[in-house]
Amino acid sequence: MNEIAMQQEQSLLLLLAEKNQPDKIFQAVDRILKDSVGHKLLTMLYVDGGEVARVYSNDEKSYPVFGRKPMGATPWGDLVLKNQQPFLGKDRDSIIWAFFDHELIFSLGLGSAINIPVIYNGETIGTINLLDAEYAYDEADVEKAKALAPFLIPAFLEARRAK
Repeated sequence: MNEIAMQQEQSLLLLLAEKNQPDKIFQAVDRILKDSVGHKLLTMLYVDGGEVARVYSNDEKSYPVFGRKPMGATPWGDLVLKNQQPFLGKDRDSIIWAFFDHELIFSLGLGSAINIPVIYNGETIGTINLLDAEYAYDEADVEKAKALAPFLIPAFLEARRAK
């Protein structure tokens, strides 16, 4: 781990003790992901039974906070929520495969995605969702985003408790 990543992790750990959570941790993770991976859209969803609920969005007009989506059985849901594996969608075809709202995604100039499961006690409790232009992401970006998921565990647990 490089020195910058260690400093970021230390600042996130210290930030967890501050008031005004979970907004502070969501915003800090947003800034770190913007700098380290890049994104035009970042949302975070918590899992609530058969649905997911949005608890953070950097574009509330298109993807409002606390928007809910039913999560029936889908290949994406099996991969990310059930099997707890990241999704890397590099192009428009992969976006179509993964997301029913792909037309809205494309209308925002987006064509690639990374989805990272946030896992606690063996259960997927949320996801980090980054979107950008087509071919913006690779496996190294997935690993950078994945490293931040544990810092969001308290925030997702709080969101579920507060529902």
